Amino acid sequence: MDHSIWVGNHTGQLDFILVGIFSQSKHPALLCMVISVIFLMALSGNSIMIFLIHSDAHLHTPMYFFISQLSLMDMMYISVTVPKMLMDQILGVNKISAPECGMQMFLYLTLGGSEYFLLAAMAYDRYVAICHPLHYSALMNHKVWLLLVSGCWFLGLVDGFMLTPITMTFPFCRSREIHHFFCEVPAVMKLSCSDTSLYEALMYLCCVLMLLIPVTVISSSYTFIILTIHRMNSEEGRKKAFTTCSSHMTVVTLFYGAAVYTYMLPSSYHTPEKDMVVSVFYTILTPVLNPLIYSLRNKDVTGALKKMLKVGSVFQRTVK
Repeated sequence: MDHSIWVGNHTGQLDFILVGIFSQSKHPALLCMVISVIFLMALSGNSIMIFLIHSDAHLHTPMYFFISQLSLMDMMYISVTVPKMLMDQILGVNKISAPECGMQMFLYLTLGGSEYFLLAAMAYDRYVAICHPLHYSALMNHKVWLLLVSGCWFLGLVDGFMLTPITMTFPFCRSREIHHFFCEVPAVMKLSCSDTSLYEALMYLCCVLMLLIPVTVISSSYTFIILTIHRMNSEEGRKKAFTTCSSHMTVVTLFYGAAVYTYMLPSSYHTPEKDMVVSVFYTILTPVLNPLIYSLRNKDVTGALKKMLKVGSVFQRTVK
């Protein structure tokens, strides 16, 4: 073993090398362009969603407030990994320092953890709206909105503060090559030369709790929602309730499915290639899909967008 590599990695003097997805591609330049377009689509789609929700008075409700927070998280989430990856490809650099790696890991864990709990808060909101419509304004008042969202951000921060410092204090003496396009905990842990089995068991337990609590809230909420929809006499009411909930359930399935694979399946199920594909899906594609899922299937959002476009066209004609 090269002693200098051990010392350098242990003290954080040497950089890590991100192998990334471009090294696996036969056409890296084309892949870079595609990811750049997806990144811009994610930023613009989520920005428009946030703007519409905050500018249209009809969308000042708990459900849309949560959607605006989801869009904010998605914008930050994709910005943590993709710009660095694209710049490295353009400049021909694939290094990341230990502090940068730790910061990327912390932000990624914080935003991911916050989104898990936000999706649970959104499910609870739908449960109150559909199962207790007469008490909705009392149960979901402005103070409750803020408390739920603040709780989601706080629990995400706890996740980041718990896992990042422990992961980054392990000695890394096997190799400096991270077979991933960002500093994800499982990929970084593979470089450690010390016994990480206890930490991996604790991380698994932490992830089970991080997923089990929101999943319990979501599944309980939707059980009651399905029972309530089944008892509805109005066909229109059933359709509206189902449309609202199906959008949310689509997002939940996409996000939680990938998280279960990454953090809860045994290592025998994982390969660097599979891990990267799954990470691309929920790190890069999900932030693009979320605004589309919530806007295309929602008349209030599409109505607000049409109104905004109409105002824009009137303003252009006035200026001319």
